[in-house]
Amino acid sequence: MEQLENGIIPWEKPWISAGNAVSHATGKPYSLLNQMLLGRPGEYVTFNQCQAEGGKVRKGEKSSMVVFWKWIEQEDEETGEKKQIPFLRYFNVFHIDQCEGLTTKHTQELPNAVAADQTAEAIIAGYIQTSGVRLNHEAGDRAFYRPATDSITLPLMAQFRETAEYYSTAFHEMIHSTGHKTRLDRLEKTAFFGSEAYSKEELIAEIGAATLVNHAGLETSRSFRNSAAYVQNWLQVLKNDKRFIVSAAGKAEKAVNLILGTAA
Repeated sequence: MEQLENGIIPWEKPWISAGNAVSHATGKPYSLLNQMLLGRPGEYVTFNQCQAEGGKVRKGEKSSMVVFWKWIEQEDEETGEKKQIPFLRYFNVFHIDQCEGLTTKHTQELPNAVAADQTAEAIIAGYIQTSGVRLNHEAGDRAFYRPATDSITLPLMAQFRETAEYYSTAFHEMIHSTGHKTRLDRLEKTAFFGSEAYSKEELIAEIGAATLVNHAGLETSRSFRNSAAYVQNWLQVLKNDKRFIVSAAGKAEKAVNLILGTAA
């Protein structure tokens, strides 16, 4: 605890963004304005495009807007002069990770080649098989566990800078999944971002992930610093409950044991 509070260790996202936001139908990148409106890379579809491909937008998902300018020719009634008039159209689109039944069509070139680790892969495969959690990979910019679908979504392995950082991220989301009501029943519905409940769950997940990385023999100085920085960030939110790190470690241990199949 004291070591974490000495100085500020900047946390850095352990993966590289996977390029542009593109149309799922054509693979063409959106304009710079639309890239900014969408906010993250990946493939996007309209509601009708999703249905046409046999997919379904998940209930409760919110669309994002993209805009297109089209120049139309218009004749001035008085002078007969023809002018180009901008005509704005907009569409509502969904990222394909907001849809069921769709897979990526357009793989973007990524610079890294992170090698899979047999020990870590065995940990993941064993847990996925026994728990029934779904694990998805996409060329995106987010890693998350969704309790409603009991599924984990990760960026592609090739987006990560180090093998240890890929598995640390995967293990972090796996620890979250152990909190599902059918497992350790730890997740709180009211745990919104930045709340005490959210912060505590993030501590549990990162301590558990660090434990699993160590168990697999993958820890590096970089991954350790990044993990310590992540824990430190959430400890700063929890100044009123410093003792929780002891409790978090205990809950993380239960989650790790469940994943490894060593739970009592």
